[in-house]
Amino acid sequence: MSKPETVRSLADLKPLARELAAARLAAEVERERLAAVMRLAEQERRVFELTVGPVTPLRSVDRVLHERELPAPEPRQREADERAVLLQALSDEIDVDTLLDTDETLSFRREGIGLEVVRKLRRGHWALQAQLDLHGLRRDGAREALGQFIQDSARRGLRCVRVVHGKGHGSPGREPVLKGRVRRWLVQKNEVLAFVQARASDGGAGALIVLLAGTP
Repeated sequence: MSKPETVRSLADLKPLARELAAARLAAEVERERLAAVMRLAEQERRVFELTVGPVTPLRSVDRVLHERELPAPEPRQREADERAVLLQALSDEIDVDTLLDTDETLSFRREGIGLEVVRKLRRGHWALQAQLDLHGLRRDGAREALGQFIQDSARRGLRCVRVVHGKGHGSPGREPVLKGRVRRWLVQKNEVLAFVQARASDGGAGALIVLLAGTP
């Protein structure tokens, strides 16, 4: 009974022997491949040296890679929407004469603002904090610039600003084209509490001194 068992055991070992032989062959092929790659790299290095001459490797330097800070996204669509709102909100058709005080300069004060505030504004009680010069701008450009200026000034907490609309010396008929429009636009801005014509030293008939919300 022992002899047949021995024959079966030897028969079982044949597949294992074939697997081992195949593994050895694969390992030999891999070694040959790696050796060929190294020989090719050495040949390329030699060709490089023969072409450019002796080369001194650069000294290894430790480097720290800093993460680049991405710039903040620009809200271009929102800004475009705000500009469109500014243009649509400021009408040229409003009858501003009924809203102006009929004094010597046709000043404006919003409901609830007393005459004393206008007198202080005219006397220069509040220091000028910013200025917008509309010289050279056409109607739509001036309207957008004025709306943006008033809005930005209020956001920055400014209280007293000057708007220069010009005296019209360079306009056809020497009429101040923007003067009336600037008054119409200003009365439509909720940030504007009052405005008066500037004193002669501050621009006279070519400018307005504007009081913005928040002034005590």
